[in-house]
Amino acid sequence: MKSITDYFQLTDRQAEQFAQLDALYRDWNSKINVISRKDIDNLYEHHVLHSLAIAKLLPFQPGSTVMDVGTGGGFPGIPLAIMFPECQFLLIDSIGKKIKVASEVAQALGLTNVVCKQERAEEEKQKFDFVVSRAVMPMPELVKLVRKNISNKQRNAVPNGLVVLKGGDLKEELRPFKEAEITPCSQWFKGEWFETKQVIYLPL
Repeated sequence: MKSITDYFQLTDRQAEQFAQLDALYRDWNSKINVISRKDIDNLYEHHVLHSLAIAKLLPFQPGSTVMDVGTGGGFPGIPLAIMFPECQFLLIDSIGKKIKVASEVAQALGLTNVVCKQERAEEEKQKFDFVVSRAVMPMPELVKLVRKNISNKQRNAVPNGLVVLKGGDLKEELRPFKEAEITPCSQWFKGEWFETKQVIYLPL
């Protein structure tokens, strides 16, 4: 939990919601495996703080709409929804039991700005300011699926588009996207784990 308060100013409500994540995910993970067993002890650093790299790159304006594709148990969508209570989030995943975890966690936290849905990205027709995702599929594939979901009505400081958390060498994958901006997570967060992690922003 300290890893969050070291990097972000939180309201009492946000601090309380972030603090609840540990017990909630441990409980749900024992029933439905959404985080690898050995990684649950690193929940805050590897999952919550990692998700919040998007908040460092893009502080969403109130009223922004965001879709999280392939959310799994709720990452990056749930940490972002806690951080931006005045924005609306749709979390989707094609695997029902994963969406159940995300949905139950959101409900337990009292997140009224989150909707969780079991569906594939190609099925969703709504428009959003941003689509976010965490290493769910190669960029060319993801762009093809979500381009239709990007609204052309602007309300943020940067153009609407896709924001993805990825690691490793992305040169080949991003070759078709000259306008993609890559920011290393180590720019904001200390620790060896973040050294290979990056946030990719692609205006669409």
